[in-house]
Amino acid sequence: MDKQPVALPPSACPQPESDFGKRAFMRMVSHELRTPLNSIIGFAEVLTHELYGPLGAPQYTEYAGIIRDSGKKLLSLFNDVLELVRLESEPGLLRPEVEALLPHIHDAVRRHTPAAQARGVHILPGLTDSELSAHFDPRGLCLCLDHLISNAIDFTPEGRDVEITVRPEGDHVDIAVFNPGKAPDPADIPRLMRPFEQGASDYNRSREGAGLGWPVVRLAAEAMGGTFSVQSDPRHGLKATVRLRRR
Repeated sequence: MDKQPVALPPSACPQPESDFGKRAFMRMVSHELRTPLNSIIGFAEVLTHELYGPLGAPQYTEYAGIIRDSGKKLLSLFNDVLELVRLESEPGLLRPEVEALLPHIHDAVRRHTPAAQARGVHILPGLTDSELSAHFDPRGLCLCLDHLISNAIDFTPEGRDVEITVRPEGDHVDIAVFNPGKAPDPADIPRLMRPFEQGASDYNRSREGAGLGWPVVRLAAEAMGGTFSVQSDPRHGLKATVRLRRR
């Protein structure tokens, strides 16, 4: 009598080598890179504010500020890479539920108001319906809003407005972030949705980026059962929209 194959429980099944590699990478970035980098940023903050007394030459304070800002930029890059790997390798990472949108929109605006004010830009949130809800994971929505609002601030000319609109569209809710000013050619949008892609050289930006913002937003939106799309007019501006299910 032929023996029937025995099904192994999921925990006993060998995992693809690529999965082990991704997990090892995430552990390395999470601890071995971010921990010392946080220390560098923290001590640079102490030096910048001269908490334990004056540093002497004013150049030292300036250099400490450069170290702090460079560390923050590098930490942001590590966090984006980590989120990208997590979203790609862990389909169940986000757990969407139906929640009200208004508190999350207002929280995002508060987080980015100082950066907007520093650039002479205003953020105009267009949601007043406290009852409007959608199907999302709070951390996933935070990822989307932070990247889109930050990008919009970077590309908005001084004195202009970043507009956030939230509208119900049938069984969905569209959260759109619009920034005036220069925008990429519409033909470039599919390419820019891929990781590490950069805009054309004549598409000026206030700061350099690694090209991870839109890919992270796209993966997070899809993990919540939604979509991400971009409408671009090189002369007038760009509108980035996350569409979420209402139920």
